[in-house]
Parts: sequence; C-alpha cells; structure tokens
Amino acid sequence: MDSTQFAKLNKLIDGNIKLANEKDCVVYASELLTMDSSSSEEGREQLTEGHATTRDTWGKGVEFLFSCIALSVGLGNVWRFPFIALENGGGAFLIPYLVVLLLVGRPIYYLEVIIGQFCSQGCIGAFDMAPIFKGVAYGQVYSTALATTYYACIMALTIRYLVVSFSDVLPWTYCLIEWGAQCVATGATGNNSSTPVHGISSAELYFTRTVLREPESLDEGLGTPSWEMVICLLVTWIIIAITLFKGIRSSGKASYFLALFPYVIMLILLVRAVTLPGAWQGIAYFIQPQWSQLLNPHVWYAAITQMFFSLAICFGTLIMYASFNDFNKRVHKDVIIITTIDSFTSILAGCIIFGILGNLAHETNTTDISQVVKGGAGLAFISYPEAIAKFKYLPQLFAVLFFFMLLVLGIGSNIGMASCVINVVKDRFPQLPHWQLAIGASVMGFVCGLVYMTPGGQFILNLVDFYGCTFIALVLAIVELLAVSWIYGVKRLCSDIEFMLNVKTSFYWRICWAIVAPGLMFLVLIYMLVSYEPLTYKGVAYPQAAYMAGWLIWGLGVAQLPFWALYIIYQQPGQSFRSKLQLALQPTADWGPRQPQQLQAYLLHRQRVVESKQQRGGFFFDNIFG
Repeated sequence: MDSTQFAKLNKLIDGNIKLANEKDCVVYASELLTMDSSSSEEGREQLTEGHATTRDTWGKGVEFLFSCIALSVGLGNVWRFPFIALENGGGAFLIPYLVVLLLVGRPIYYLEVIIGQFCSQGCIGAFDMAPIFKGVAYGQVYSTALATTYYACIMALTIRYLVVSFSDVLPWTYCLIEWGAQCVATGATGNNSSTPVHGISSAELYFTRTVLREPESLDEGLGTPSWEMVICLLVTWIIIAITLFKGIRSSGKASYFLALFPYVIMLILLVRAVTLPGAWQGIAYFIQPQWSQLLNPHVWYAAITQMFFSLAICFGTLIMYASFNDFNKRVHKDVIIITTIDSFTSILAGCIIFGILGNLAHETNTTDISQVVKGGAGLAFISYPEAIAKFKYLPQLFAVLFFFMLLVLGIGSNIGMASCVINVVKDRFPQLPHWQLAIGASVMGFVCGLVYMTPGGQFILNLVDFYGCTFIALVLAIVELLAVSWIYGVKRLCSDIEFMLNVKTSFYWRICWAIVAPGLMFLVLIYMLVSYEPLTYKGVAYPQAAYMAGWLIWGLGVAQLPFWALYIIYQQPGQSFRSKLQLALQPTADWGPRQPQQLQAYLLHRQRVVESKQQRGGFFFDNIFG
C-alpha cells in the first residue's frame, strides 16, 4: 500500500472522510493487513499519528460500576419511589415494578452500555450507527443539561437543611410569630395528645415560608433570589466542578465514596427506624398490597416511568460512562448488579422512610399514616424533618445523617449528568483541558440555576421537569430504540457484541430490544397523551405564558430530530434524495471500534458477515431474530 492509501485510511478511521459504503472501508483495511512487514510497521506509525489524542479510560474497571451506581441510585429512590409505590398499590406495586425492570429497565441499560463500550464515543458519536437519528443524541443532551440545572437546585436545598441541622434547636420544630396562629409546632415538646390539632405544621411552614418564600401563584412574578439559597447553589456547583476537575480520572475516584457511603447512612437510619415505636405499622402500611390496583393501567404507567428515570436510561449518560470502558470488558454482570442494587435501594429507602413516618403517626396519635405523608420534595423536606423533630434523643444527629445522605446521592447523580454534557464538548474539541470545561459548565449551571432560587423557583422547576425532561425523554427514548433495533438492526448489534465480547446474545435480549421495550414505552407515551391535563403545582394552574414557555422547551428538544435528520441527509454524497436518504440510514463508513487495529479487524469481520448473509439469504425479521 502506498502513502496515498495510508493517508486515506488514516483519515477514514479518524472520521475526517466518509466513504460511500462499508465495502470501500474493507478494501483498505484488507490491504493494510496483507502488506509486507516493513510497510506494515511504517503504516502503523502513520495510522496512529491521527490518534495521538486518546480517550480517557477508567483507572480501574470497578470505577465504572461505582460511577453507574452513584448515577442511578439517587433522590428518586429515596423520595419518589416510596410515595409512588404507596399511591399505586403499596406492596402490589412491586410486581409491575419488577416486571418492568426485567422487560424494559435492564435490557435498555445493557443496550446503552454495550453501544458506548463498542464505539468508545459519547452519545453524539454513538449515533454514527444510524446518522439520520443523531438528533436523538442532541435532544438527550439538551434534556440532561436542563435536568442538571434543577437537580443542583435540589442539592442547594439539601445543603441548606444540612447546615441548619447543626443548630442547638432544629429550626423547623417551633413556630415563628409571623406564621400566625395556624402554625402547629412539631418538636418533641409539641402536640402529642390524642386530640387532633387543625393547622399547618411548623416543618411545612419553615420549608414554604422561610426556605422557599413560596407565593401562592406566579401572578406577581418570580421574585428575587434568596441570598442564602444562592450561596448554597454556589457551594453545590463548586463541589461538582472539583469532582469533574480532571474528568473521569477524578470523578472515578470520587465514585467509591459517592456509591458506597450512602449505604452506611442508610444502615444506621434503618436500625434507628425499626426500633422506633410504631415503625412496623408504617412499614406494613408501605408494603401491604392492594391487589385490585394491578388492573389499573396507571399503576403500570407509574412503574415504567419510575424505572425509566431511576435507572437514568436514554439520557446519554450511560453511553458516555461506558465509552471509557476497556473494549473487551464483560459488562453483563455489571448491568445486573447495578439494576438490582437500584431496585433494592428503592425498597430499602421505602422501609426507612415509612418506618420513621410510622413513628410520626404514633407520636401524633394518627391512625391513618397517609395523613403524615407528602410526596416528592415534601417527603424529604417536610414529612421526614417533622418525624425527626419527634425524636427524644439526638434529633440533630439523624437530621445531619439524612441530609448528608441526600447530598451524596444527589451529587453522584448530578456528576453523571454534568459529565455527559461536558464530554459532548470534549469530544468535539479534544484539545480543551478538563478543568476549563468543568469550570465553564459549573458557571453556566450556576447562572441558569438562579431562577430556581427565586420564590417562584419551585413552579419553574416543576415546569422544566415535566416539559424539559419527562415529556422529551419519552419521545426520544422510543426513537432511540427504533433506531438501534430496527434501523441498525438487533442482529447486527448482536454480531457486534459477539465480535467485542465473544458471547452470543440470547433471545430474551433480542425480543426485549426489538419489540417489548419500545412497545411498552410507546404505550406509556400514548397513555400520557390521552390522560394529559394542564400542568399544575400544588393544584395551582400556571399563567398561559408559562404553558407556552413549557411547550417551547419541549419543542426545542424534539425539534432536534427533524433538524439533524434533514442536515444529515443534505450532507450525503448521493445525487437523488432517495440515495441520500439510504446513506443517511446506514452506519457511517468509519463506524466501529475507536482503536485502529480493532477497527481493521471489525471491518473484516463485517465483510465475512455480509458475505455469509448473501449466501444464506433471509427475510426482514431475520434482522432481529436470525
């Protein structure tokens, strides 16, 4: 092979040129492997010149496992799962939840990890497998960036509560004069009689009046940010910037603490919870099954959405993390461990939370535990602090432990989301150092997060969460599954897995990837659209301008699909629209492993597969089940 051919192959593997089809790639790779030894040595030197900038890898393989655990096990496990389970059949909710884990959560998790590890690229580069759908990746990064901003806001709330938990008297245990006669103190010396007291607990008033300064509606605008919360937000982003200062080399080391330490606190809280009076009644209330709820479609909808966001699938983060793996790493066991731990943590957190709330009901002589339970952020910042306030011994200690656990869980998840966004820029501009990207992302995240620090910030957070994350993510997830399973093809994906790991993919994974997972996700989207009602916050409707802003946020994310599809089609070298469309649906010519030697071997592997398929023949569904 002469120097011209070497240069062309070099550019090809670097992704600087796109040949018309895979066959051209195979020809060049074959020539490289068949030339004489002296030329081969010279060729390898030329070939590696274009790969001087290598992608970071995990310091140790276990860092990937711990980073994924820190990403997936987050606030949704602690405050969302227990309340969702309680609303949807209690213990009976575990049945659809585990079914969805096996049919949707675990298969998609494995799918994204495999794709990221195979191509060693972030979510943008991963869609070279089906370039016309590259808008899915850009939409996911957009949604992840939005989630990162408001997730940091929740971390700021956690830091605020963590700091005041060191006070001699917990500030949510007593009433302030400005709260009026409606306030009911929740401290250990507060109301413990059997006579019900009508009013609002001091824990709730502290959260809504002192911390959030929350208005009844947005009619008078958002207000100005709270300087205390702004400082807490700044601390949050400083922690994120320090953790990401050296990319995965620093975040990987931090993952040991972020993944393991929360379980130390959970164990302490569990021991304390089960020893409290009334705790077992609370746990029984949590796990008691309501079998009639299994026939309710909303229960299955809740199970799928909870699994979807708990595991952080289809947000681009898993592909990004897996791209730093060794090419031949056996990730199947890691996926099973991560998804199992995530579900176990949700159930464990539910037992802790409801054990302590059972004690709260016991202390206030309330037989209906649902009366002391609030969902979402209210569970973490109202119900749980109220329960801690009833502790006769060391309430400050358990408040510090709980909010520090929330902080660590939230930081672990936010690190993954911020890394996803940062690495998209890093992949595009590899010459930029990690510390500049980390600082730049943190500054932008801090500035964008200031809107959540206003009195109306929780209204905005609720709006962005629904239109910018939940709604967008479901649409993009369905398109992603169709792109991988039906356009790229499950059969080719399984062939890639066999090339990378030397293992056969079972029918279970194939059927879940091709039919079950996308089918169930599509049904969830249909149910969501059919049952759609204008979004409210605590029963309060938004101004019309806010709904328009919400749909604009959603539109910007979903519009990535047609925009990038048309752009990719336009870029193709064909003469007619049909030929351009066909090329846009095929993997790019340099799609495959990142390392040149592995790419050469893969292209020859594909040549043998294509030749075998041509000799054998087949039909459409052979692409999936063959």
